[in-house]
Amino acid sequence: MPTLIFVCTANICRSPMAEALFVNWLKRNAIAGEWRVGSMGTWAAEGQPATDYARQVIAERGLDLARHRSRTVSEKLLAQADLVLCMTRSHREALQAEFPQFVSRIKLFSEMTGRTFDVHDPFGGPREGYVETAKEMEDLIEQGGGKIVELAKQTESGV
Repeated sequence: MPTLIFVCTANICRSPMAEALFVNWLKRNAIAGEWRVGSMGTWAAEGQPATDYARQVIAERGLDLARHRSRTVSEKLLAQADLVLCMTRSHREALQAEFPQFVSRIKLFSEMTGRTFDVHDPFGGPREGYVETAKEMEDLIEQGGGKIVELAKQTESGV
């Protein structure tokens, strides 16, 4: 069962939204097999809910973040992941430096589309920022979903 983890800073905006959006993409595209999709934060306070705006924006897409609770990145959780997708280059660099044994699994989310850029953090901003960030992540998943599936399955199979 491929395991994918999205990483942002506090695990209350971007990464839980990406998690919900990717799970929905898997269902919509009838991707075969069972998947474990989760999210974590590099500076997360354990057990926090997603922000109100994140929950609202995701709910408008028919998805639910009500049960989401933040988790902090840990070696144990990374060891279970086949692919770790970071929202920013600084997240990727920090994780690769702290956990060099997992460097090949840790990628930048935007790299899945062949580009290199950071996904904007809407925290503390207006609702519109969350809408824009969700749309950006939907586009990344639509364009890079196939590559995400391929990379996660390669790591899972030990390729």
